[in-house]
Amino acid sequence: MISIKKIVASSLFKVTSLNSISVVIKILIGILSSKIIALFLGAPGMALVGNMRNFFSSVETITTLGFQNGIVKYAAENQNDEAHIKKIISTTFITLLCSSLLFALVLFLFSSYWNEQVFGAHNNFDFVFIVLAFSVPFYVLNVFLVSILNGFGKYNKIIYINIFGSIIGLIVSVILIWELNIAGALISVVVTPALLLFVTFLYFRAEMDLWKYINFQSFDFGIIKSLSSFSLMALVSGFLGPLVFLAIRNNVIEKLGTEQAGYWSAMERISSNYLMFISTLLTVYFLPKLILATAKKETKAVFYSYYKTILPIFIFTAGIIYVLRHFIVAFLFTKDFMPVENLFKWQLIGDTLKVASLILGFEFFAKKMTVAFIISELLSLAVLYASTLFFITDYGMEGIVMGHAFTYLLYFLVLSVYFRSTMKL
Repeated sequence: MISIKKIVASSLFKVTSLNSISVVIKILIGILSSKIIALFLGAPGMALVGNMRNFFSSVETITTLGFQNGIVKYAAENQNDEAHIKKIISTTFITLLCSSLLFALVLFLFSSYWNEQVFGAHNNFDFVFIVLAFSVPFYVLNVFLVSILNGFGKYNKIIYINIFGSIIGLIVSVILIWELNIAGALISVVVTPALLLFVTFLYFRAEMDLWKYINFQSFDFGIIKSLSSFSLMALVSGFLGPLVFLAIRNNVIEKLGTEQAGYWSAMERISSNYLMFISTLLTVYFLPKLILATAKKETKAVFYSYYKTILPIFIFTAGIIYVLRHFIVAFLFTKDFMPVENLFKWQLIGDTLKVASLILGFEFFAKKMTVAFIISELLSLAVLYASTLFFITDYGMEGIVMGHAFTYLLYFLVLSVYFRSTMKL
C-alpha cells in the first residue's frame, strides 16, 4: 500500500498542489469576471464576449503556427544539448516573429471584415481587431517563452506565470468594462494575454539569456519541417475548433436568440473554470511525461497515474457541482441567468467524458501521430456541429450540451479502441 508520506513527496503531488492554488485563484477571478459581465452586460453581452473568445482562440493557433507542443517536445528531448537548443530557439523565434507580424497586418487591414464575421454587420467593433493586431506579436512571444520553460520542466514557474496572468486579466477587465462597457470587455479578451509577456520574461530571464541563443546562423529549416506535423494538429483543433463553436453560437443566436446564446456562453465559462485544473496539469506535467515515455510500459504508467488520481477527483467534483448548480448560477451571475441551471447535467456528463479522453488525445501530440489525430479531430468536430444542430431542433437550448456529451462519448470510445494495447493493465 502506498504511504501518505510517499504520495506527499511525489513530484505529481507537489505540482498538483501548486497547480491547485493557481486554479483556485483563476476560478475566484473567473467568478468575479463572470459576475461583472453578468451585471454590466447581461446575457447578450456574454454571447458577444463568447464569440470574441472563440475568434481569439483561432487567432492564437494561426499566429503561433501551432508550434507550442512541438517546442515543448524538442526542448524536453534536447535540453542537455546546447547546440541543438540554440537551433530550436533561433528557428522558432525568427519564424514566429515573422508570422505574427504578417498576421497582425492582416488583422489590421481587414478589421471591418473580421468584425462582420464575428459580430455581424449590425455591430461596429472594428477597433477591437485593430487592438488585437498590435497585441499579437507580444502574445506570440509569450507563448514561445512559456513553451521553452514547459519543455525544460519548469512547472512551478509556468504555474506562477498563470497566477499573475489571472490577476492581471481581472484588473484589466474591470477597468475596461467600467470605462467602455461591452467594448472594454472585448478589448480585455485580446489585450490581457499580450500583457502577460512582461511577467513571463522575468521568469525566463532567471533561467537563461534568450538573446544569447538567437542568431540567424542557427536557423534550421529541418526544425521547421519537424514542427510541421504539430502545426497541422494544432491548426485542426486550435483553429477549426473555435470556429465550430463560433458557428454553433451564431446558429443559436439565429434560431433561439441572443439571450439563449448568452446562457450557453455562461455555461461555457463555468465549465472552463473547473476544467482549468485538468488542462493546466496536462500541459505542464503529463505532456512532458508522455513525450519522454518511449516504451509502451512507460506510457501506460502515465495513463494509469492520470486515471487513478485525476479522473476520480474530477468525477467527485462534478457531482458536487451538479448538486450545487442552483447556488453556483445565482452566485456567479444574476437571477436573469437561472435558465443556465438546466444545462448542467449534460455539460457535466460531457466534461467527464472529455477529461477521460484528454490524456489519450495528448498522446497524439507526444508521439507525433499526425494523421490519426487529424482524422479523429475532424470527425469529432463534425459530430459536434451536426449533433448540436440536430438536438437543438428537438430540445432547444439543452440540445447544445446534449451534443457536447454525445460527441465526447464517441470520442472517448474511439480513442479507447485506438490505444487499447497501451491502456491494458
